[in-house]
Amino acid sequence: MPDDLLIRPATPNDVPTILALIRELAEYEKLPDQVEATEALLHDALFGDRPSAEALMAMYGPNGGEGEESKVAGYALFFHNFSTWVGRKGLYLEDIYVRPQFRGKGIGRALLSALAKIARERNCGRMEWSVLDWNESAIGFYRSLGAELMEGWTICRLGENDFRKL
Repeated sequence: MPDDLLIRPATPNDVPTILALIRELAEYEKLPDQVEATEALLHDALFGDRPSAEALMAMYGPNGGEGEESKVAGYALFFHNFSTWVGRKGLYLEDIYVRPQFRGKGIGRALLSALAKIARERNCGRMEWSVLDWNESAIGFYRSLGAELMEGWTICRLGENDFRKL
């Protein structure tokens, strides 16, 4: 991990920043109109009575990423899923995002390394995430880490309106 980087768990004070990062990611993925999240929804999901997700913050700057001069370089948001085939929970990475000005500094790798450590500590059977098929730089990066792209699998999704219909 770079000397000027700190990976830390998100706190309730990070919620506005996490929402800003989600919006930046949506812009990058050419889907800005699809962000429905609010600070209140994120706060409840991350820090409410029954949290459904967790987040890590990547802080970059002097003093090992600590202190007021440090900047938020990126984040990772994740939750647990379950594999019947493995018979154990897994770690599902919903979002990983590094701001453009911080790319190429090892921050994405450090976030994934921190997540792999969490997965090991929690006895997860695997770590999974999705990547857009046009995002060749991300695909190349994930492959360089040893990630297997799951050919033949397609993500299916039902939205809120679909719940009612079903």
